[in-house]
Amino acid sequence: MSEVQTPGRFGRLYRGLTTVDFVGRSKTWFTISLLVIVAGLVSLGVRGFNLGIDFKGGSSWEVLAPNTSIAQMTSAVTKAGLTNPTVEKLGSDTFQVTADINSLSSDAQSQLTTQVIDAMAKQAHTSSTQVSTSNVGPTWGGQITHRALEALIVFFIAVVAYISLRFEPKMALAAFIAMVHDLLVTIGVYSIFGFQITPDTVIAILTILGYSLYDTVVVFDRVRDNTHGVLKGGDLTYSEMVNLSMNQTLARSINTSLVAIMPVLAVLVVGAYILGATTLQNYGLALFVGLVSGAYSSIFIASPLLAWMKEREPRYQDLRQRAGQRAERRVTMTPASVAAMAGSESSINAQGSSVKRTGTINPRARKPKRR
Repeated sequence: MSEVQTPGRFGRLYRGLTTVDFVGRSKTWFTISLLVIVAGLVSLGVRGFNLGIDFKGGSSWEVLAPNTSIAQMTSAVTKAGLTNPTVEKLGSDTFQVTADINSLSSDAQSQLTTQVIDAMAKQAHTSSTQVSTSNVGPTWGGQITHRALEALIVFFIAVVAYISLRFEPKMALAAFIAMVHDLLVTIGVYSIFGFQITPDTVIAILTILGYSLYDTVVVFDRVRDNTHGVLKGGDLTYSEMVNLSMNQTLARSINTSLVAIMPVLAVLVVGAYILGATTLQNYGLALFVGLVSGAYSSIFIASPLLAWMKEREPRYQDLRQRAGQRAERRVTMTPASVAAMAGSESSINAQGSSVKRTGTINPRARKPKRR
């Protein structure tokens, strides 16, 4: 006889055999998130944000330099007198240098600008007239921030209203907390590592909230179905039912996250670091951090938090007490076993309907015909 091979972790995942206790380990997940958020808030209070030129104002210089690199251009403008310049490669050969020189006097700004132009022209092997200069005020960045906050507030209100009506208020609260979690983690990571915040970053942060919400709603939809299904049997508590729901959607959540994260990672690695298209870096970096945080919150934050809130309702406390008194309980139900149960019940119902149809006798059918 051939031995039956036990599937590995990925095999169990895609065969519906997982029984991960997400709710039971919720303290671990919450502690990890709390540590990251607190570290980010401390960094935010001490270091603040590394704001781009669009938010704090400054000067910008651009030049076409086919035979140079970001490191060489950075070295050139630093030797010219710029402090903490930001050098980006726009397209294939155009370089943009930005720096905040507003604290200097007018004469010092004019002299430093001339030195930077000469340094960039020398590095690009071109004339100084080919270097374009522009000054950016903080007003435009402030307007973007103000409008982004308005859009964020409207988005939160719409999400809470929709989920409250479509599902229930406690699911809306759990989804809202998960989205706030993603925001705090993302801004904390940006502050800790000193990543520059640009208008692209703001747009990317608003984008990732929609992704996080989508994955959370998928899990909540399964929770709602199981609430009207397997939970009525009385064999599972609400937390155990949430665990079952998450195991049922785990493969989909992982696949969705990977499909979203891998292209963004490719943009960062290939586009920004290998090909040097640094304009993609700010947007791609915010997307990557937010997508990872969103995938984490939809699996480890939103649903365990929902279970924690629902378990405090009297009806689910009674359900837990009644379920605990039963000698035999199906607490280790897997997605595959639930699907098998549903299939067997459908088969029984179908057979019962068939018996009724075939077992019904039509008295008129047996009535002899008159001749």
